[in-house]
Amino acid sequence: MVKPRTVITGGSGQIGQILARHFHAHAHDVIVLARHPDTMPWRTVLWDPRSIGTWSRELDGADFVINLAGRSVNCRYTPANRREIKESRVQSTRILGEAIAAATHPPTLWINASTATIYRHAFDRAMNEHTGELGGNEPGAPSTWNFSIDVARTWERAFFESSTPDTRKVAIRTAMVMSPDRDGVFDTLLRLVRFGLGGTSGSGQQYVSWVHDTDFVSAIEFLVAHSELKGVVNISSPEPLPNREFMRALRRAWGTWAGLPASRWMLEIGAVFLRTETELILKSRRVVPTRLLEAGFEFRFPAWAGAARDLVSRWRESR
Repeated sequence: MVKPRTVITGGSGQIGQILARHFHAHAHDVIVLARHPDTMPWRTVLWDPRSIGTWSRELDGADFVINLAGRSVNCRYTPANRREIKESRVQSTRILGEAIAAATHPPTLWINASTATIYRHAFDRAMNEHTGELGGNEPGAPSTWNFSIDVARTWERAFFESSTPDTRKVAIRTAMVMSPDRDGVFDTLLRLVRFGLGGTSGSGQQYVSWVHDTDFVSAIEFLVAHSELKGVVNISSPEPLPNREFMRALRRAWGTWAGLPASRWMLEIGAVFLRTETELILKSRRVVPTRLLEAGFEFRFPAWAGAARDLVSRWRESR
């Protein structure tokens, strides 16, 4: 029996590892293209996201490719970091498109990462793929928020402009993927709760869009199986909720009721010391996965309370 062949570029990060583990466990021939290959249960291949090299042979005959390449955004948005964040995403997407176009037997499907932060700062209504408003013009929005939206727009444009007529293309606007993996988003939030700091952030009214790692992986499998889906697809829980409720449910899942709140100025100061940005916490992301739901996808963890309980349980088991 021939194994399905899955290629993941930029697969050394948390999301890449989640997908590589899953498809490897389900008998796929997994190839991870990375700038710094490591010894893993699957095959890792050195790649240069700036030029086509021997790595491009891995695409020939692959069933599908998932591109997650890009410099981490967990940093201060200095001019140098902004340039690297944007160029690393756009450049790798363009070179991958060239490699797919040159393949004798190109992949059937190309899934390219994007981000749910492309939508505007939203309290009033949910943002879906059909009627969601892209951000960048909100009055008084910090330059860091506008930068992230510009990156997302440019990234998607580079993806869809790539000429790959024999390959279906899907850009996944993904919310925060919650998994118990060390140093991931959930691990970081839970650390705050464990040390009594997991209270409301800022006003607490800003919406949090998230997705359980089990549903994220299932959504990717769903996209692979449903050839009618192409273009932009949101991957997020159908039930985003305000930060105040989000943190309360996380505290209850851990088994505590108290959590010190953090005002906006406290978060800004803390972000400087941690060398990161507050956008992840303070921007209101109210994103819903309408196209997945319309196509019949069913979430195992649609609500945060149940998802948080499962993640806390798995976190405790893994530690």
